[in-house]
Amino acid sequence: MPKIKKVVLAYSGGLDTSVILKWLQDTYQCEVVTFTADIGQGEELEPARRKAKKLGVKEIFIDDLREEFVRDFVFPMFRANAIYEGEYLLGTSIARPLIAKRQIEIARKTRADAVSHGATGKGNDQVRFELGSYALEPNIHVIAPWREWNLTSREKLLKYAAKHRIPVEMKKKGGSPYSMDANLLHISYEGRILEDPAREPEESMWRWTASPEKAPNRAEYIDLEYHRGDIVAINGKKLTPAKVLETLNKLGGKHGIGRLDLVENRYVGMKSRGCYETPGGAIMLKAHRAIESITLDREVAHLKDDLMPRYASLIYNGYWWSPERKLMQTIVDASQANVNGWVRLKLYKGNVIVAGRDSKTDSLFDPAIATFEDDKGAYDQMDAAGFIRLNALRMRIAANLRKKRKG
Repeated sequence: MPKIKKVVLAYSGGLDTSVILKWLQDTYQCEVVTFTADIGQGEELEPARRKAKKLGVKEIFIDDLREEFVRDFVFPMFRANAIYEGEYLLGTSIARPLIAKRQIEIARKTRADAVSHGATGKGNDQVRFELGSYALEPNIHVIAPWREWNLTSREKLLKYAAKHRIPVEMKKKGGSPYSMDANLLHISYEGRILEDPAREPEESMWRWTASPEKAPNRAEYIDLEYHRGDIVAINGKKLTPAKVLETLNKLGGKHGIGRLDLVENRYVGMKSRGCYETPGGAIMLKAHRAIESITLDREVAHLKDDLMPRYASLIYNGYWWSPERKLMQTIVDASQANVNGWVRLKLYKGNVIVAGRDSKTDSLFDPAIATFEDDKGAYDQMDAAGFIRLNALRMRIAANLRKKRKG
């Protein structure tokens, strides 16, 4: 076991990380610094500070990272229209590189020689946290307790907590049985009945969104203003990135938008079933594709679509800080220079419907050419004949060859 003097623990104050805190102190005989990130999970964070103090922690960091999270991680990802395996909007995945970044910054500030996290050995998060840590600080030591200790069940964790007098807030009877992760972009649910992919999630599980059946019976229209691919205003009101996402979450949740039930392929090799609520993200994806439809060149748009699955996989698998993701981001961001204008959406019972889009400065849509009426010579339809014959040439040659072979 390496000699560790000081470790920065990503700390939530819950059962797992509270046990980890004490375990690190006892096992490594080291000083522990706790770091709690506010990325919009909607929980009171001061109890984490109080609990860390009770466990003897002297250096406690609780950082509000909401604006940085949306501005520097969520918005760049949505410029790429990134979705994993056709459906997942990467809500958990995109938060991990920010947490790793801040954790390493704190390690440098406090002169810690190690970082630690509470991710299990079966999941993706261990990969995401550790790839981020090594990319930013290559010689840092990473302690992953779930890969070292023998506390392999909730019952063992509770016994350890009781033995060492670690305060644990027990959930009320009938409380949520799910493993959940939340931030400004989404909330996820795993475990218990969701481990059977044949079973429908309980309606009572969902926390952010109304069921479509109970959503308002009247549609609601919203206008989103874009500048260089990012939303800068909603219904004419200028908003910061975090406020944009907060507002869209409320609007989407009200109308039952953004629910997802997915069986996904984890990077570690297994299939996993999870449910997600991403109301604001679902609205953002639809709107961004709408504004791009009139401002992006055809081949640029198609190139972005070709790159997107690889880009999304890099984020899902923990490679946000990799050189290839940074290179792809440069391409994506360059494509957004003219993605300016507005999109009007209709929100209704789980649906996001594009009701209009325009750009006064950057629209490539030319009504004079696209019209079905008289275009006054703007487009010579006779040109299409030669275009079609040239594009058909290779197929005509192949067809003639097949005829010769049959003859």
